[in-house]
Amino acid sequence: MLFRASAKTVAVMALDRSLFLHLTDQFVHMHGYQPSTSEARSWERSIPVLAAALNDAGLGDVEMMLEYALPLNSKRADVVLAGVHPSTGEPSYVVVELKQWSEVLPHEDDPTLCHVEPYAHPVLNPIEQVRRYCDYLVNFNGAVAEHGHRVSGVAFLHNATEFDVAGLREIERDHRGLLFTGQRRGEFLDHLRSKLSDRHAGARAADELLSGATAPSKQLMSVAAAEVRERQQFLLLDEQQVAYRMVLNAVEKAKGADRKEIVVVTGGPGTGKSVIALQLLGELYRRGITALHATGSQSFTKTMRKVAGSRKREVQDLFKYFNSFMTTEKNSLDVLICDEAHRIRETSANRYTRAEHRTGRAQIDELIDVAHVPVFLLDEHQVVRPGELGTVADIRAAAAKRDVPCHVVPLESQFRCGGSDAFLRWVVRLLGLEPGGPVVWEPDGRMQLLIAESPQEMEAFLEARRAEGYGARVSAGYCWRWSPEPKPGAPLALDVVIGDWARPWNLRGDRSVSGAPPAALWATDPAGFGQVGCVYTAQGFEYDWSGVIIGPDLLWRGGRWITDRTASKDPVFKKSTADDDVDRLIRNTYKVLLTRGMVGTIVYSTDPETRERLRELAGGRLEQRASSV
Repeated sequence: MLFRASAKTVAVMALDRSLFLHLTDQFVHMHGYQPSTSEARSWERSIPVLAAALNDAGLGDVEMMLEYALPLNSKRADVVLAGVHPSTGEPSYVVVELKQWSEVLPHEDDPTLCHVEPYAHPVLNPIEQVRRYCDYLVNFNGAVAEHGHRVSGVAFLHNATEFDVAGLREIERDHRGLLFTGQRRGEFLDHLRSKLSDRHAGARAADELLSGATAPSKQLMSVAAAEVRERQQFLLLDEQQVAYRMVLNAVEKAKGADRKEIVVVTGGPGTGKSVIALQLLGELYRRGITALHATGSQSFTKTMRKVAGSRKREVQDLFKYFNSFMTTEKNSLDVLICDEAHRIRETSANRYTRAEHRTGRAQIDELIDVAHVPVFLLDEHQVVRPGELGTVADIRAAAAKRDVPCHVVPLESQFRCGGSDAFLRWVVRLLGLEPGGPVVWEPDGRMQLLIAESPQEMEAFLEARRAEGYGARVSAGYCWRWSPEPKPGAPLALDVVIGDWARPWNLRGDRSVSGAPPAALWATDPAGFGQVGCVYTAQGFEYDWSGVIIGPDLLWRGGRWITDRTASKDPVFKKSTADDDVDRLIRNTYKVLLTRGMVGTIVYSTDPETRERLRELAGGRLEQRASSV
């Protein structure tokens, strides 16, 4: 929240312009950079209009919370009004989304979207936007979790006429999503008076909302329990069920003894870590136990939201990032499920973090402190960035510092790579991540391994597999520079160039461009074939056929692997990153890329000597073995 005061005070400060100076100063303090011109303009043009409306309605003592930050989220509601309901005497809150729009066109196929100048792409219908903000607030703020009726929402388009917005009202269904225009300002004032009393100040109600505990509501837990468990697709076997039961038992013990327990589940790619995580989430919510799922990967989190919460948007809000808990109270959750925990960073702070939150506190400490039972699911061989320190040793050390029991459950059986333990061992030995040196691949009937002589040959082979109904992707080591994101409609830059073969990297942003899917969906959207994925978009996912390009950062020389840090274009490698760390991280990168395939993997190296060694270890080249595929 950037500022809070009564409507009377906001109106006075808007008049002498001190309000906007204060908002700008607070914004810079919180985010570390200046607000955009459009954002500053919206403050100057919209907030005074709302403050005037409140004062004209006799609601000058209602509290206005400007740029109200939603819990565990970077989103901000323009204004939350706090007061007392005129009929019930209970606290009453109105979430207000302010728009300067004067002309809006509904999207032809989806009424929850609309078109506004100057945006080139559709934006969310403000009715849907404010409704979602209301629902999210009820789902995650303890002050209103059991009192959802206290929260209502309005979109106020003060520059628009009814004719301008007629097409938006199709989705106006309940008190959490109403639309008012400047043309019907009188109706807007009447609505505000129906929600907020003119005889009571709103300061105490604002205090109550701001002090509400951040945790999922019981209503949300009920929805999540049904949604996640209905989508159960896997039967947990052996050590998977052991890990699952260990967590549930730790939850019961923690409740009874009022002390923490930590559970660490370790396993390689495809051992079912994420399946266990989802099963736990569903079971915990069925039992009424507060839990959240968190990862350090934007692609992975967005895909989990899409897969597990595609029918219930409330469920999507259960999937967070590791840096979501910097300011969350200790033990505010029963369970925090940290999936892909090898992505834990040294700290959660980044360049946008507020100064008072730059405590230097370790991210692992934040994750442990926020829940009675923190659960970490990880694969130490998937650490691919400097500063990632999600290892069993790190977690044990943090637990010992607190004198908290820490249980480690290893997973052995796996379901990626065709269920081929042999292939996983071959990859780990190949890359020198375990002692013994590379060995020749012996086909086991589960996983197919092929070596291509050119990227054209690899791509043609994968195209043929796609024609047979298989999914396929091509990924590569980070050995080519990445051009800026193109404008909508512009062709993607062909960054990955090998001889006369050139393809674009996967997109980096959250939107589709020229038919290519956004970064988070590269591994799961069929349109991802045609762009080359990097480790950060491939990690955590799987597809039928995996094509892997080994770049010049990993070479076979003199009977051993060497890594060449100068060939890496990965911006996470700084001059201060030690050579040994770069070597380990590059090898881990290729371990991740080589273990994405479910049916088969085809490998190409840009280096002839390396390619020859791969042929020896894989048992021949593509054309010699393709007949068996």
